[in-house]
Amino acid sequence: MTLPAVTYSDDQAAAFDSVTEMLRSAGIDLEDSLLMPSPGGADQVMAVTGKAGSGKTLLLAELYKALEGAGVDVVSGDYESRKRREKRTLAILAPTNKAASVLRLRGVPATTIHRILYTPVYDPEYERIAEWLAGAGERPEIEGLTELALDRAAAFYAGNKSIPGALAAAGLRGSDFITGWKRREEPLDIGFVDESSMLDDKQYEDLREIFPTLLLFGDPAQLAPVNQSGTMVFEKLPEQRVLDLSRVHRQDADNPILDLAHALGDPDLGFEDFERMIEDFARKDDRVVWGSRVEVDLMARSPVLVWRNATRIRLINAFRSVHGAPDDALLAGEPLICDGIELPLKHRKKRLDLEARGLIKGAQVIYLGEGRKPGFSRLHVIGAEDPQVSAASIVKIEKPDEEEPFIPFAARMGATFLHGAAVTIHKAQGSQWETVQVFAPDLYAAARMGRLEAGQPLWKRLAYVAITRAQERLIWVVRNRLSKPTGPLMIDDLKATPAAPLTLDAPDEI
Repeated sequence: MTLPAVTYSDDQAAAFDSVTEMLRSAGIDLEDSLLMPSPGGADQVMAVTGKAGSGKTLLLAELYKALEGAGVDVVSGDYESRKRREKRTLAILAPTNKAASVLRLRGVPATTIHRILYTPVYDPEYERIAEWLAGAGERPEIEGLTELALDRAAAFYAGNKSIPGALAAAGLRGSDFITGWKRREEPLDIGFVDESSMLDDKQYEDLREIFPTLLLFGDPAQLAPVNQSGTMVFEKLPEQRVLDLSRVHRQDADNPILDLAHALGDPDLGFEDFERMIEDFARKDDRVVWGSRVEVDLMARSPVLVWRNATRIRLINAFRSVHGAPDDALLAGEPLICDGIELPLKHRKKRLDLEARGLIKGAQVIYLGEGRKPGFSRLHVIGAEDPQVSAASIVKIEKPDEEEPFIPFAARMGATFLHGAAVTIHKAQGSQWETVQVFAPDLYAAARMGRLEAGQPLWKRLAYVAITRAQERLIWVVRNRLSKPTGPLMIDDLKATPAAPLTLDAPDEI
C-alpha cells in the first residue's frame, strides 16, 4: 500500500499497516480514501507501545492526517455539530490537559478524556455561529455581534480549530454560549488515546462504551496507575493486538536525555553507575546539568520531581519561604495542582462545569489572585484551550510533620488544590516541561530500599519517567539545597484573557 510521505522505520510501517487493516474492517479504507457505514459487530482495541523516542507520536500524527484526508470528522470535545452524526468520527484523547496540549503543539487536535465523556450544551443562538464555523451552516446574524466580531471568530477558527476560542475572539465568554454539560449519549467511531499508561480500568471501560474502535499509545516503561497493581490496561490485551516500536529514531539518537532514559533498561546498571553516567553527560552536553541545588526560579512553572511526599512538602515550604509568602495568603504566580472537586451530588452540573474548564485532578494551575467573591480564586489552567477561570477554591498548604494541611483561605466547597512547586513523579506522568529538575536523593532512597515494580527496580522506573518529562534540559539535583530567587513571582507571561466565572447558584452555598 502507499504510505504517507514520511520515512518510517520497519516497525512503524508494520504498525501503520496493522492499524490500517483494523480501520478497514471498521469501514474506513485509508488506501482508497473510502468511508462506509460502520459494520457493527465486535469492538476492536489495539495498542502501539514503545519507549521514548520510538516514534509513537509521529505514528499517531500520521494516522490522524490519513483519517482526516479520507474525510473522517475530527471531534474536538469543545463542540460537536448535530449534522455530524451520520459521519465517521475520530477523537484524539489524553488523560490530562497538559498531555493534550503537548499533542496540540505538534498540530494534532487532541482533547482530554473528560471533554469527550461530557459534552457541552450550547445556547441555540450562539450554536448557529458554531455550525457556521464548522462548515455546517450559513453565516448568521446575531444580535449584539458585529460583522467584524464574526470575522475575528472565523480568523481564529481557521488557525486553531477551537469553537470556544473562536467565540472568545468574537468577545463572548464561556458562560455566554455554554449553558451546561451532559454525559455523552451518542457513541463515536474511533478513539486514539495517548499516554495510555495512565489509564485506570474505569477510564478504559468508559472509553470502550464510546469507541467501538480504540487505539492506545503507551510507554510500558512508565509507572502504572497507583490503583492498578503495577499493570497497564494495554498489557491485558492479546499479544497480537499490541504493536511494539523498538527502534529509537535518528532525530532522537543524539539526544542525551533519551540516551540516559534508555540506559536504564540495562539490568546490570546500578544507581551509582547511572549517576556517574549523568555526571559524564553533563561535562559533554549542556542539555544535561549536574545540579548542586534546586533552582527556585524554575519551580513556579516547572515543578521539582520527587518520589517521597515528605520531600515534596519540604521543598514547597522552602519555595514559599524564599519568596516571602505569608502563611495566610497566596502570592500571585504561585503554582498549584488540582486535587479534585469537593461538591455534593446535587451540584453535579457545577462539578462538570469546573472539570470541563480543565480543573480535573492533577491539572497544573497558576494562581493569579483573589476573585471578586470571598473564597474565589482567579486561575490560569496550564494546557487548557481557554486557560483563565475564576472558581470557588480550597487551597491546602501542607506542612512538614503536620498531619492536617494549613488552609490560608477557602470557599465552603469547590475545586481543591495542593501547592505545585514540587510534585511526585507519579503525578508528573503525561506532562512535559522544557526544563525538568529531578531530586536525585529521593531516587537514591528508592534504590537503597530495593523495591521492585512489575519485576523492575522501582528507582529505574521513577528515573525513566522523571527524565522523559524533560523536553530540552534535564537538571539532576544531587543536594538538598535551594537557590535564592532572582526576582519576584510573575504572571506577565500568561495569556491575558478575561477570566470566566464559574459560580454556584444558591448564595448560601458559595
